[in-house]
Amino acid sequence: MSAGRGLWITLEGGDGSGKTTQAGLLEEWLRAQGRTTLRTREPGGSEVGVLIRDIVLHHRGDIAPRAEALLYAADRAHHVATVVRPALERDEVVIQDRYLDSSVAYQGAGRVLDADEVRGLSLWAAEGALPDLTVLLDLDPATARRRLDSADKPFDRLEAEREEFHQRVRESFLALAAAEPERFLVLDAAQDPAVIAEAVQARVAALL
Repeated sequence: MSAGRGLWITLEGGDGSGKTTQAGLLEEWLRAQGRTTLRTREPGGSEVGVLIRDIVLHHRGDIAPRAEALLYAADRAHHVATVVRPALERDEVVIQDRYLDSSVAYQGAGRVLDADEVRGLSLWAAEGALPDLTVLLDLDPATARRRLDSADKPFDRLEAEREEFHQRVRESFLALAAAEPERFLVLDAAQDPAVIAEAVQARVAALL
């Protein structure tokens, strides 16, 4: 999407895979290279997104799967238009926690909606925008759950889903990466964070 202006990197993976850690390490490395960065996330990367995030992750009670998918798409439309595109136009490196691949994995595979319809909805919302690089941190659900348990904080609506749900999500992420190998960098999230960070930096350096 950057077309020579800025660079857009998204981090994907199941809950507990270490996306926040790797986003921080990547931002630190990029700033040391003299690059201006923007850290953001979906949902919640804008004022409107913060409100939507509270609904989709912390609402008490059920949300119909299609309604959930539409809420994520609404967040995405506003976020790309008001946060991501302007940052890229300023020649910044956007480091983003989750994007449309999460919707395909969580609302498509996890909620058992049509993955192609979910992806199409997201692409329409974002006017077809795709990142320059998507880092997929792959981790088996059992290990991820142990990490979340050790964090000693309340689970959100998606984190609290059963292991079968998270296994479908993982398989969907891997299928998405296999379908677009030029966009994805798939890494074993069970590795030492420093080893993962080095692999990410090598791939990003080739894009700068």
